[in-house]
Amino acid sequence: MSSQLIAEITACLKHALAEDVGAGDATTEAIVPQGATLRGQIIAKQNGIVAGVDVAAEVFRLLDTKINFTAAIAEGGHIEAGGLIAEADGSARSLLTGERTALNLLNRMSGIATLTRKFVDAVAHTRATILDTRKTAPGLRILDKLAVRRGGGENHRIGLYDMILIKDNHIDFAGSIAEAVRRARAAETNLEIEVEARTMADVNAALDLSIKRILLDNMTLETMREAVTLNANRAKLEASGNVTLHNVTQIAETGVDYISVGALTHSPASFDSSFKWVA
Repeated sequence: MSSQLIAEITACLKHALAEDVGAGDATTEAIVPQGATLRGQIIAKQNGIVAGVDVAAEVFRLLDTKINFTAAIAEGGHIEAGGLIAEADGSARSLLTGERTALNLLNRMSGIATLTRKFVDAVAHTRATILDTRKTAPGLRILDKLAVRRGGGENHRIGLYDMILIKDNHIDFAGSIAEAVRRARAAETNLEIEVEARTMADVNAALDLSIKRILLDNMTLETMREAVTLNANRAKLEASGNVTLHNVTQIAETGVDYISVGALTHSPASFDSSFKWVA
């Protein structure tokens, strides 16, 4: 990871710990003697893709640098129910205090990675790449998008600042695709410009403007195939809107380059794992 990414993740984890621990863990501090130690294992309770073991380790490290945490599986690895994800030992107080935050993040990230892998596998025989969207949990975007990558998908844009995506509201405000693109180019940001197309006329307009990336919004399979033929590899085409595991293969087989899937991060099922204490 880059130093910037590590710093962003650390800030996110500190906020998560502050949210849960606050001024302290009242229950643990009342019941568990200082100096007591424990050893535990994080065990998978379902099959899936693991992501965020290093994030869970960092949660414990932020609480107590003396915690020993050892991953038993690589990021993005497949695990079966009952499989060992990681082991930790050290201060009982620290482990009990950090357990829930660590598991919440690990389970969310693994849930995203598991769902992402299903989409990736469903289009593996095509040219399509699975992308995420900005439909992430507030405050957790950096982790949500990291989990997508570990599941085999790719990130679209991280935020509003790293790409110009001219959507329907921008087009309607400007009056036309041509005027919206003119204004975007006049801003001289040097950012990639993507244009949302709702109709074949929109696709034509974007191609006439030499746009290199076009988002096909809620188009039928037939219309997407028409767009692919018209495009003739001039621009990268991204399918978007109501993509599910039931239709993603058909969408990919139209020949589009990208498929963006909001469900990866806005409604993943949390992975099921638990921390078991070892005698």
